[in-house]
Amino acid sequence: MAERGEEQQQGTAQKIGRLIAVGAAAGVLVAGIALPAVGGAGLGIVSAANEVNLKPEELIEPPPAEVTIVQDARGKEIARFYEEYREVVGLDRMADVMKTAIISIEDDRFYEHGAIDLEGTVRALAKNLSTGGVSQGGSSITQQYVKQVLLNSADTEEEQNKALEASYARKLNELRHAMAVEEKYSKDQILEKYLNIAYFGASAYGVEAAAKRFFGVKAADLTLPQAATLAGAVQDPNATDPNLGKKQRARLLERRNVVLDRMAELGKITETEAATAKATKLGYKGTSLPGGCESGKYPYFCIYVRNEILNNSDFGKTAKDRLRFLNRGGLTIRTTIDPAMQAAADRAIRKWVHASDHQVAAEALVQPGTGAIKAMAASRKYGRSKARNEMSYNVVADAAHGGGVGFQAGSTFKTFTLIAALNKGMKLNDGFSVGAGYTAPSYSAFRNCAGEAVGDPTHTVTNDEGSPGWRTLQTGTWGSVNTFFMTLEQRVGLCETVKVAKSLGIHRSDGLKLQEYETFTLGTNEMDPVTVANAYAAIAARGQYCAPMAISRITDRDGKTTVYRPKCRRALDPQVADAAAEVLSGVFTNGTMRGVGGIGRDAAGKTGTTDGYATAWFAGFTPDLAGAVSVGDPRGSQKYKLTGVTVGGRYYGSVAGASIPGPIWKDTMLAALRKVEPRSFTPVDAARFGGCGASCRPAPPPSRDEGPVDGTDAEEPDSGGEILSGPEE
Repeated sequence: MAERGEEQQQGTAQKIGRLIAVGAAAGVLVAGIALPAVGGAGLGIVSAANEVNLKPEELIEPPPAEVTIVQDARGKEIARFYEEYREVVGLDRMADVMKTAIISIEDDRFYEHGAIDLEGTVRALAKNLSTGGVSQGGSSITQQYVKQVLLNSADTEEEQNKALEASYARKLNELRHAMAVEEKYSKDQILEKYLNIAYFGASAYGVEAAAKRFFGVKAADLTLPQAATLAGAVQDPNATDPNLGKKQRARLLERRNVVLDRMAELGKITETEAATAKATKLGYKGTSLPGGCESGKYPYFCIYVRNEILNNSDFGKTAKDRLRFLNRGGLTIRTTIDPAMQAAADRAIRKWVHASDHQVAAEALVQPGTGAIKAMAASRKYGRSKARNEMSYNVVADAAHGGGVGFQAGSTFKTFTLIAALNKGMKLNDGFSVGAGYTAPSYSAFRNCAGEAVGDPTHTVTNDEGSPGWRTLQTGTWGSVNTFFMTLEQRVGLCETVKVAKSLGIHRSDGLKLQEYETFTLGTNEMDPVTVANAYAAIAARGQYCAPMAISRITDRDGKTTVYRPKCRRALDPQVADAAAEVLSGVFTNGTMRGVGGIGRDAAGKTGTTDGYATAWFAGFTPDLAGAVSVGDPRGSQKYKLTGVTVGGRYYGSVAGASIPGPIWKDTMLAALRKVEPRSFTPVDAARFGGCGASCRPAPPPSRDEGPVDGTDAEEPDSGGEILSGPEE
């Protein structure tokens, strides 16, 4: 036994001597490397530089994942996205004691050696050989940086495993890269890069994020015990993650004290300073990580922005590219949301609908002429808690932006039939007599855009109450008369009405094709407030349609800024849009919103109430701002209708477009436009469209859309079918 032990000691000495000799022969302090155990054979030594081709090999260094910051239109932070919570800072923004601590424990000869610390490697090798295992590491800070870069660059699990595997090939590859890094950067630059890429545990990447997460301070303000704690965490951050429990905190405390002892041993601090620091508590605060839509101030808009990037090829060719761009890019994203307008929408909704109600109200505000989304609000908080009645999806937007199936838009779609009639050359006072019910004369009375006959002569569309009468484009719209619009749609064409809607960006919230049936004009398709508000914004912009826009500019980590312009096109003849605005402005003075009233400036809009009071809407606009409000029950609007309900503490026999959505829109606009100078609509071209405006005729009887604020039921005029004026087919 004694002879065998003596032989082992001689073998160890020979190996160490060979390692030193090769290093000297190579002319650099890079010639040997201590390797972890492979196949149970213990540690091995690659002892000849020419045998392993130890030449510098360039390291591809993609920037480490950084936090992306989302800002409102004024530049105030509203959310953060990240795959790894990291804030990159310069070495001058890291406390000197932090640099000293990490060098002391990880690589105390860092400023003296090259890519490999030969002395440290020999020391680690001797220690590991004597213990028969790996009890002391020999990697330099440069080698550790290389390892982190390779790990962070790995896209697949296989690549990650390869970056961590215990093999000669990996260690040699790291060493070649480390040699190149040492040639490329100064020691200070390498240390800065390492401290910004290292993982410290508790989901904190880089020393700045770790300082904030662990102690609630910046890296520049770390104290001795705090710096020693973070320096101790990098060796095995999962085992010492203080966020995981008491055992991990105890290990971290022990590791901190090891660092302090090492600093004292190296003369970086005194024994007294070490003892004093060791006597302090760990002091872990677990500061919450900022970011994420759920914790943000504007969660629904935040979700919209996130999905806009993930779905838009402007931000990356593939979905994977776009996700990396968002979560790893270190971007600053300036958005279009206006805090004052958002606050106006939030207040208005809270006034009329409670967060605890089964029903949910949602509102979007859009700027005409740009498509910029200025607000997205809902009566419920975003989240996944059923106990707190939270919404788990974006109720303000379509499915492509995190939303759901939406709610049927009801009579807000009558506006598209009105525009189709104006396109056909009908004048404001053209009209016809309608009765209490409408039945398609034949299947071919309505054809969709595929040319298919979709009329239904077996189904009769009715108005709730009222008497038959004569209605014009103006009075039929003001009273929101179902039978008038069914007849009008038959005359101008279902496909023409659908084309108008599509030209204004109308698409189903669930992403499916629009349902093109005879009741299209009654709003049987499910919509979301952003889409409807944006369509009405195009009318306000005199027919200029602009795609919904949530992002105005993005600044990357290098300070390069990309500005995103509105994407607009001509959707309507400006004079047709003016005529539509003229008709819709009468909804406030002579129509379904007259019980609610106007907002003291030019405004136009349309109430929307679906069959049986399943959902209620209001969509309207001024020259400066458009908005749409929906109210429905997300448990199922057809099953849980808006009849005999208490919403916002008020009882309603039935909820119509002017009962809740209209007042929300009005209160929002009054506050949102308080500091905006009023502008007027462009006057209607009387020579082309005739009429004398909203004050021409006495008000028609109210329809069910009016829905007085006190919740009592409203009435609606009847209509029938004889055409008295207007162009013939």
